[in-house]
Amino acid sequence: MSGLLALMDDVAAIAKVAATSLDDVAAAAAKAGSKTAGVIIDDAAVTPKYVQGFAPARELPIIWKIARGSFFNKLVILLPLALLLSNFAPWLVTPLLMLGGSYLCFEGAEKVFHVLFPHGDKHIEADMSVKDPGHLEEEKVKGAIKTDFILSAEIMTISLAAIEVSNIYMEAATLALVGIMITIAVYGSVALIVKMDDVGLHLAQNASLGLTKSFGRGLVKFMPVLMKLLSIIGTAAMLWVGGSIMIHGLYELGMPHPYKDIHNIAVAVASGVSENLHGFVEWAVTAFADGVLGLIWGLLLIPLATRVMGPLIGAFSGKKPAAH
Repeated sequence: MSGLLALMDDVAAIAKVAATSLDDVAAAAAKAGSKTAGVIIDDAAVTPKYVQGFAPARELPIIWKIARGSFFNKLVILLPLALLLSNFAPWLVTPLLMLGGSYLCFEGAEKVFHVLFPHGDKHIEADMSVKDPGHLEEEKVKGAIKTDFILSAEIMTISLAAIEVSNIYMEAATLALVGIMITIAVYGSVALIVKMDDVGLHLAQNASLGLTKSFGRGLVKFMPVLMKLLSIIGTAAMLWVGGSIMIHGLYELGMPHPYKDIHNIAVAVASGVSENLHGFVEWAVTAFADGVLGLIWGLLLIPLATRVMGPLIGAFSGKKPAAH
C-alpha cells in the first residue's frame, strides 16, 4: 500500500510540473503573441482582398485553403527554422527581424505612395484577364499564401525574440501555440468579415421585424466602410511595426539613436499630461514616431525594390516584374 501511495504522490508531482509547464507555455505564448499585434492586424486587413470578386459560396473554402497554407508555413517550415536560429545562430535574429521590418515598411509605404500617386497594378490587370475561375482561385490562393509566409515569418521571429525561456522544448511549444492561436484568430476574423455582408443581405431580405431588416441594410452599407478602415489600420500597423523593428534593431546593434531620442521625446510629452495618461501618451508618441520613420524608410526602399531588386528577381525567375 505504501508503494502505491508513493507512486500516486509521484504521479501527482509529475502532473503538477506538467500543469505548471503548460501554464508557462500559455503565459509565454500570450506575451509573445501580444508583440505581434501590428502584424496580425495587417494580416487580417490584407487577406479579405483575396476573396473579392468570387461567388459567396467560394469565399469560406478559399479562406480555409489560405489558413491551411498558413498553418503549414508556421508549423512545418518556420517553427524548425526559428528553433535552429535561436539555438545555433542567435546573432541572426536581429538582422532577420530588421529585414522583415524593412519589408513591412516598404509594403506600407507603397500603399501610401499608391494613394498619393495612383498607378496601375499589372498583377491586378493580369488577374482580370484570366477567364477560368478555377485557375484564378488557384492563383489567388497561391498569392495569399506567399504573402502569409512573409507575415508569418515576421510573427514567428518577433515571438521568438519575445520568449524568455531558454529550453528548446518550451520554445517549440510556445512558438507552436502562438502560431496556432494567431492563425485561428486571423482567419476566423477574416471569415466573419467577408460573410458579414451576406448576413446583412439575408436579414434585409428575410427578417420579419422592420428593425432587423434595417439592421441588415445598415450592415450591408457598413461593410465597405469597414473594409476601407481595415485597409487604413493595416497600413498604419505595417509602418508602426516595421519602424519599431528597425529602431529596436539599430539599438540592439549598438546604435542608440533614434531609439533614445524617441524615448526622451515621449517621456517629455507625457510629463505634460495627467499621471494616469502617462503610459498611453508615451506609447502613442512612440508609435507615431516609429510609424513616421517607418514610412520614410519604406519610401526610400521603393526605388531600390522596384528598380534594382525587382529586375534582379525577374532575371532569376524568368518573369518580368510588375511596374509601380
